[in-house]
Amino acid sequence: MGPSVRFVSGIAWNVTDNQLSWGQISETVHYWINNKLGGHAMKGETIVPNDRRAIYDVNKYSAAIRSGDLLFCSGHVGCHMDGTPEPDLAKQIDLAFQNLIGTLGEAGCTLDDIIDVTTFHTDPEAQFDTIMEVRDRYVKGPDYPNWTAVGVTWLNGFDFEMKVIARIK
Repeated sequence: MGPSVRFVSGIAWNVTDNQLSWGQISETVHYWINNKLGGHAMKGETIVPNDRRAIYDVNKYSAAIRSGDLLFCSGHVGCHMDGTPEPDLAKQIDLAFQNLIGTLGEAGCTLDDIIDVTTFHTDPEAQFDTIMEVRDRYVKGPDYPNWTAVGVTWLNGFDFEMKVIARIK
């Protein structure tokens, strides 16, 4: 009798050997992408605001990737046009939102289209009030996106970073 495979949260688990089955994971991922996410198994369309292209070219990553009706935005920080961090925390967060708005706009989205947010903070306890004050200027209710805040020790000179997933309408 062959190994028993269970699918738990989209991951294949080989019960007999107590190991993940990478082939099954690959099949599961491709099934979900092709049948549940609109058939975009490849990386999708790259989105980079024209006024920020040099920063992304130097750092070799995309501001966002459009896949089906979803837009996956990479971490956005409060950097100036030359890529340097804004030293004032409130201004840095504000600039991060402005940079994100530019990326969302390139894909035809707005802040209202965001369904999931992950933020990274170098000192969450000390920064929380400032983060919430700036965030509240941009994020309006009553339908708020999911939000996960993560404390980190390093953000390459920044104190705040956010990545989002938006639904493209």
